[in-house]
Amino acid sequence: MTRSGSKVVVITGASGGIGAALGRLLGDQGNRVVLGARREDALGEVARAIGDHALPVRTDVTDRASVERLRDRAIAAFGHIDVWVNNAGRGITRPALQLTDADFDDMMTVNVKSVLYGMQAVVPHFIERNTGHVINVSSFLGRVPLASIRSAYNAAKAAVNALTANVRADLAATHPGIHVSLVMPGLVATDFARNALGGGATAPPPGPPRSAPGAAAPQTADEVAAVIAGVIANPVPEIFTNPASAAIARSYFEDVAAFERAMAGGGPSR
Repeated sequence: MTRSGSKVVVITGASGGIGAALGRLLGDQGNRVVLGARREDALGEVARAIGDHALPVRTDVTDRASVERLRDRAIAAFGHIDVWVNNAGRGITRPALQLTDADFDDMMTVNVKSVLYGMQAVVPHFIERNTGHVINVSSFLGRVPLASIRSAYNAAKAAVNALTANVRADLAATHPGIHVSLVMPGLVATDFARNALGGGATAPPPGPPRSAPGAAAPQTADEVAAVIAGVIANPVPEIFTNPASAAIARSYFEDVAAFERAMAGGGPSR
């Protein structure tokens, strides 16, 4: 049974980590959630934990037709879509100068094309309804590349940041009822690093240089999910899930050269 004012929310990368946590939280709030991911068994477990207002749909976000099927299944089941969360992504543990063509292509396909496919699939539906909300989950590393070992992942998330801003500007001019938000987690306690292309890194995650204001401590997937749920309730153009990240980003852009000198020798992050 759904509550008054509930939304239909599609979430990619929903079989674990942030996506699963967001699905559970939104389901607990009475929303109807459509969960997309490739891991069918894990996806089913998340859906069963949420209840009968969750729909699991096996989805390969690197395949445009599969993403379009996710949209169609959501509309067929619930009549419309209110919010689409592009959350699926994968990291890498390899410096830029060691990247292969396959490494780079994989990072761009999983992290950038998936977002593009999601937006292109759902925004026409939002335009028809003159309302809707796209939320793209990026990374703090797309704004401040603290962890050079994430290399092509950082580059992919920077591309997500730019695509999100471009689509937001385009829609603001013609369809102000459609929101486009960018969410940037920092270090998150999930299996993200372990599942990264190239395996998990042995070095501990770096902190900001001592001259940077504050420290961005790791967050749980539930904490990040709570921030995204807040963005659904009160849309904003972009947000860091960890408040300390904003201060670090400001410090980075105020003096990039000094920040990078202080960060020499840094390790991995989410």
